[in-house]
Amino acid sequence: MADRLRPKTLDEVVGQDHLLKGDGPIARMVAAGQLSSIVLWGPPGSGKTTIARLLAHQTDLHFERLSAVFSGVADLRRVFDAARGRREMGQGTLLFIDEIHRFNRAQQDGFLPYVEDGTVILVGATTENPSFELNAALLSRTQVLVLNRLDEASLEILLQRAEVDTGRALPLDADARTALRAMADGDGRYLLNMVEAVLTSPDKPLLDTKALAAIVQRRVPLYDKSQEGHYNLISALHKSLRGSDTDAALYWLARMLAGGEDPRYIARRLVRFASEDIGLADPQALVQALAAWETYERLGSPEGELAIVQCVIYLGTAPKSNAAYVAAGAAAQAARESGSLDPPKHILNAPTTLMRELGYGKGYEYDHDAEEGFSGQNYFPDGMARKRFYRPGERGFELEIMKRLDYWDGLRKKKKTD
Repeated sequence: MADRLRPKTLDEVVGQDHLLKGDGPIARMVAAGQLSSIVLWGPPGSGKTTIARLLAHQTDLHFERLSAVFSGVADLRRVFDAARGRREMGQGTLLFIDEIHRFNRAQQDGFLPYVEDGTVILVGATTENPSFELNAALLSRTQVLVLNRLDEASLEILLQRAEVDTGRALPLDADARTALRAMADGDGRYLLNMVEAVLTSPDKPLLDTKALAAIVQRRVPLYDKSQEGHYNLISALHKSLRGSDTDAALYWLARMLAGGEDPRYIARRLVRFASEDIGLADPQALVQALAAWETYERLGSPEGELAIVQCVIYLGTAPKSNAAYVAAGAAAQAARESGSLDPPKHILNAPTTLMRELGYGKGYEYDHDAEEGFSGQNYFPDGMARKRFYRPGERGFELEIMKRLDYWDGLRKKKKTD
């Protein structure tokens, strides 16, 4: 059915109006009758192959299709030789390469002369971020166009087309129809494959969501632990926590776990978050993150995952501060800029006679013997002005820390004037 309902014109393609309608880049190229090489980046079932075929048809180019999974150098050489011959006869070639990111760097470099001299118009399709998977030389000679996953409205249009094609309404109640669209997860091809399974049922009674689930299997969430989806979702989790949106953080956590992410990786990132984005605003955040990691190590899945959920809730609702993170960066920069300055001699130990004669330890004041338990001595290198690296935020426990720092600053000034 997916092949039978494949759009016959670009106007029939759903969900990609930003590319195909009005002032969209593909619409402009077709209107001008001049195609340039492009890379179509989008999720499965969003129309990449269909758009490539229709571009060739509407511009009278010969359509050649290769899959990077099954093709090699010999296949490319054959295609380029044939394209050169057609060009001499006055016909151009649109070379569509599915899963173009599967070609290695050397193979990608092999396209360049044929793309540059116009022997082929290259249309690559990929589900992976081209910035990571395609080399810079190829990217500089192509335009990357991003396809959207199909939204609810687009999926509904496909359902209606299927009903017109078969001459019967889908035997689904309203909730089951909604569930069917959700199960497609934005993939039009997968949706139509499920429709074929649904149409094996009689028209009556209408299927509810439970009956639908018994007929079609739920799509495994799109998530590649080694590719962009991995980094996008952990970024979404981290930034949701930083924004104190606990519910959004729980959603992204659930997405990662459903996609098969290693809970240990998530736990490690939560420990980092506790230090980077909460720090001393709530010193217990780091304790909670480490405890959740340890709990998961002891219990494993699925029981230990609840400890990670608990940690996400704690971190999401905790006061936020990046003061420690900023302080670390500022101190590191000062260390780089100041070179190899020695500590002042009064804070150095003097275990030998020579070191004592050189002034090591001379004038050191033992803070516990001072009246306020604070000597106020200088601990920065001689010749280096005192710097403030750590500036606590005005949230959570850091309010208390600010009071202590202000107290010691006051004592330090007082001792200077005495």
